[in-house]
Amino acid sequence: MGKFVIKETKTGIKFNLKAGNGEVIATSEVYTTEAACRKGIESVRNNCASPIEDQTVEPIEVQKHPKYEVYQDKAGEFRFRLKARNGEIIAVGEGYKSKPSCLNGIDSIRRNAPDAAIVVEEAN
Repeated sequence: MGKFVIKETKTGIKFNLKAGNGEVIATSEVYTTEAACRKGIESVRNNCASPIEDQTVEPIEVQKHPKYEVYQDKAGEFRFRLKARNGEIIAVGEGYKSKPSCLNGIDSIRRNAPDAAIVVEEAN
């Protein structure tokens, strides 16, 4: 079972969605308050079943927000970002060597986010 881990950073508060094995599946932007961070988590939960817009193939089949965008970064790795209904990025994935691995990351969000517990990591 996955979990959202809220933690403080030097510049604010962010969350990581972790799979049952502890691997980080997705990371949020940095928020200014824990309340805003929790709203971000709710947004991921509400939008995690969204369609995928694959930007690595032509022609791009454009999807309406909310959606996952799959793209290749400058290093040639596959990445995704989950965008909310308003077009804001609410979560991003790490770089993957292959597109199937990237798509597995999205699938993992779809499976884990709806029921994931929220854990607040204590600052050291």
